[in-house]
Amino acid sequence: MTFYKQLDERMQCTLCQHYCKLKVSQVGICGVNKNVGDKVECLVYGYPCALNVDPIEKKPLYHFLPGSKILSLGTVGCNFHCNFCQNWGISQEKKIDKRVFYSVEKIVALAKQEQTPSIAFTYNEPTIFYPYARDIALEAKKYGIKSVYVSNGYESQEVIEDMDGIIDAINIDLKSFNPKYYQKSLGGNLEKVLENIKHFADKNIWIELTTLLVPSKNDSEEEITKMASFIVENLGVNVPWHLSAFHPNYKETSLPRTPLDSLQRAYRIAKEHGMNYVYLGNVNTESSTFCPNCGDILIQRSTFTETNSFIKGTSCPQCSAKIEGVFDA
Repeated sequence: MTFYKQLDERMQCTLCQHYCKLKVSQVGICGVNKNVGDKVECLVYGYPCALNVDPIEKKPLYHFLPGSKILSLGTVGCNFHCNFCQNWGISQEKKIDKRVFYSVEKIVALAKQEQTPSIAFTYNEPTIFYPYARDIALEAKKYGIKSVYVSNGYESQEVIEDMDGIIDAINIDLKSFNPKYYQKSLGGNLEKVLENIKHFADKNIWIELTTLLVPSKNDSEEEITKMASFIVENLGVNVPWHLSAFHPNYKETSLPRTPLDSLQRAYRIAKEHGMNYVYLGNVNTESSTFCPNCGDILIQRSTFTETNSFIKGTSCPQCSAKIEGVFDA
């Protein structure tokens, strides 16, 4: 499977919505996909710069194999340039360390060794290294290991179509509902992200959303209301929405941390829109999952390392209501 096509004297990369048209020897916006003459080569294929075992709740995914560990990997490069990026040291880096090559088989062997039921493509934007992630995911499936994407939602239509049946879950960052902010501060197009979210909703891929609330940038009541309305209208009330606190980083060091009352206001707006699963992140508050029908506790979370699930199959043990998610490996 290739994710590029010839356009006269240029080659077009079809990994993300930028659809970069590259001259020979030119690298795309992401910094890691290059026209080498006869193809667009993913320069970071086999060269992750971050490789760890994490609690799956850190992705964050709360309704996908709760309480499990996940092998997480990322590379350098990104197709966005978010001012507040927490992983800017790798996402905005262009130099690729090629001292150690991690084959697809080696990554899957590590997952088997660590006994993780899933592998996450995370830390930077995985769409830019989709050829590598795809091959890992296909190899992992041979051993019953699932694959997870943590993404800014800027995949190309070609990649989204291909992901169906290969990638099992995705957490998409809905970073704002302001087109100008998306373009100027992030390097993306809001409408394309929204279209992609709707596109993912039609696939057999478990979806959760995350919004980092950045003071004065995307945390107004009007903007949160627009996001909640979009989510409910297009994905329904059962998609988990993670509202996370910002802390000063990268180019946004002068802004304050997100106040708890801002998170609580956003939480209230989401609940007023009927959303059943809303979680606050990066703060020490309640993050357990409750049955939307009877209110019984379903998944108890005190820290990332302490998660207890009481769900039976996909049902509430108290009232037998169906609970949305993937709870069995």
